Amino acid sequence: MRVHEFAFRSVTGASMPLERWKGQPLLLVNTASECGFTPQYAKLQAVWQEYRHSGLVVIGIPCNDFGAQEPGDEATIHEFCSSHFGVTFPMTEKQSILGRRPHPLFIAMREEFTSDILPRWNFHKYLFGREGDLVHHWPSKVEPDEPGFRHEIERNLNSWTV
Repeated sequence: MRVHEFAFRSVTGASMPLERWKGQPLLLVNTASECGFTPQYAKLQAVWQEYRHSGLVVIGIPCNDFGAQEPGDEATIHEFCSSHFGVTFPMTEKQSILGRRPHPLFIAMREEFTSDILPRWNFHKYLFGREGDLVHHWPSKVEPDEPGFRHEIERNLNSWTV
């Protein structure tokens, strides 16, 4: 499984094939607007601003599967993220991860790595290398400004080319 094989639609409805960022590392995060971890949006935005010039792409994937904490439609999600947290990194349409019709990326991850790889809650983070392979993942409680998280991104930046 390579992450670049998958596609989404953006929060604004545009086509969003991940192959667009082939050769760049991707940090995918399942998000929710009404979660205790929602303030992580600001920290993810800081990661995006700090590392995007080195090639890192942060992508938010809104999801309502965990505690129904993303009840809004795409317009509501987009407005909330930009006005409350200044989010400028790419966001997808709301997706299902564990529901009846999970996004194909999460089906593929489950099939390759078992269901242990799937999020247990909102703001689970997945780091994919420039070749599209999974490098690391972190549970919700790991904040994007934690030294170990930043270290893993920085450690891999040397191997990434834009």
